[in-house]
Amino acid sequence: MQSLISYFFLLTLKYWSKLFYTIQITWPTTPINWDNTKLILLLNHTTLYEFIFLGFLPNHFLRKLSKRMVAPGADKTLNRPLVGIFFKLFSPGMISITRKRDDSWDNFLESIYEDSIILIAPEGRMKRKNGLDLYGNKMTVKSGVVDILNGLDKGEMVIAYSGGLHHVQVPGEGLPKLFKTVKLHLESLDIPSYKKMFNTTIGSEQWKQEVLADLQWRLENKVPV
Repeated sequence: MQSLISYFFLLTLKYWSKLFYTIQITWPTTPINWDNTKLILLLNHTTLYEFIFLGFLPNHFLRKLSKRMVAPGADKTLNRPLVGIFFKLFSPGMISITRKRDDSWDNFLESIYEDSIILIAPEGRMKRKNGLDLYGNKMTVKSGVVDILNGLDKGEMVIAYSGGLHHVQVPGEGLPKLFKTVKLHLESLDIPSYKKMFNTTIGSEQWKQEVLADLQWRLENKVPV
C-alpha cells in the first residue's frame, strides 16, 4: 500500500512538472535501459525542487522507484514538518543521514539491497546563488558515492547533469517560479565497466580518489549551460 501511495505521488509530481515546466533533455546516443538502472546521480544540486526533473522518467520506472528506491536525505531537511512529510511521500526509502561520516551513513549503506535503485546528489549539499555552498566552499563531489559504487557489481549508472534551477527557486527564497525551461543532460554508463576504467585496484584508496576526481571533472565540465 505504501508503495502505491508513493507511485501516485510520483505520477502527480511528474505531470505537474510537465504542465508547468519545459524540460530540455540531451539524451545519450544509446537508449537508457531503465530496467537495468541501479544508480542515478544528480550532479549540480541547486534546490530542493529538483523533483521537477521527474517529468522525463517513464511511468514503469516510476513504479519501480516507488517500490525499490533508496535515497539519502539530510536529517535537517527530513526533520522539517512539511518538507519532511513531502519527501517521505516521495519515497518510503528516503534514509535520514547527518553531515558527518557516522552511523547514519552506515545505516544508509545497509539499506541498499540487490534490487534497490539508488538516487543520490553526490555533492551532499546545495549550491547557492554565488556558486558556492552555504558556508562559502567550492562545490565538490563527496566520497559517499564511491562507497555506493564500490558495493555495486552490475547494472547501469545514469548521470543526470542539471543545468541548475536557481531561475526556478533559490534555496531560502520562497516559492518556485512557474513556466520556466530547465535543462538536463543524461549519460548512461555500465557500472562494472566504469569501475574498471581506472588503472588501480577497485576499492583501493587510490581508486576511490580517481573516481572522485572523474566525477568532479564531470560536474565541472558536463552540466548544461
